[in-house]
Amino acid sequence: MTVAEKRVAVVTGSNRGLGRAIVQVLAEQGIHVVLTARDARAAEEAAAPLAGQGLPVIPHQLDVTDIASVSRLVADVVFERGQLDILVNNAAVAIDPGMDASTLASDRLRATFETNLFGAWRCCAEVIPHMRKQGYGRIVNLTTHMASLSTMGSSSPAYRASKTAVNAMTRILADELRGENILVNAASPGLAATRMAYGRANQPPDDAARALLWLATLPEDGPTGGLFHGREELAW
Repeated sequence: MTVAEKRVAVVTGSNRGLGRAIVQVLAEQGIHVVLTARDARAAEEAAAPLAGQGLPVIPHQLDVTDIASVSRLVADVVFERGQLDILVNNAAVAIDPGMDASTLASDRLRATFETNLFGAWRCCAEVIPHMRKQGYGRIVNLTTHMASLSTMGSSSPAYRASKTAVNAMTRILADELRGENILVNAASPGLAATRMAYGRANQPPDDAARALLWLATLPEDGPTGGLFHGREELAW
């Protein structure tokens, strides 16, 4: 059995689009991958074709806005597999395209942060203790070029701000875990052809998934606390 075949990964929000493509790319490396969705049936339906191809993919319900759901997922994975090595925080919402910060409804702002930031933070907080025990972990937080402070613009303010906060969380956790062989990085996939791209995509999800595979499988001397598009490091 190879090292990859011993690894266990969780990809949040992965029953379609980029998340599902990430699941497939990881599974093709022999990594056991937990495909998740808010609805258990949606997770099962998305995982079935991949498992049917002989890929090591299993479904599990996960709502990142529900701490009980996050805790249950991590407990189940660790109980069944004995470890949890890789977390890809992919689950996100973009519900304010074209909107202005000055007129944005507060409910959209709260809902965006609840999934994009707090959901990702919950998942990190649940998996890190297990990663510490085993002395290994790789966390990849999906972000966006739109969250870069160096090029920050208007429009989609809640989405931009939530992902900028994800970038900050990435830096904070990377520094906290430095020297523990738990590497934490942020990755901007660019505009992949998913529902969140609103028809502005310039690449299929499979290409975007392959471009960030390396961050999920970094060697011990790999980068941590970075922001990447493919292997190109971006400005915060």
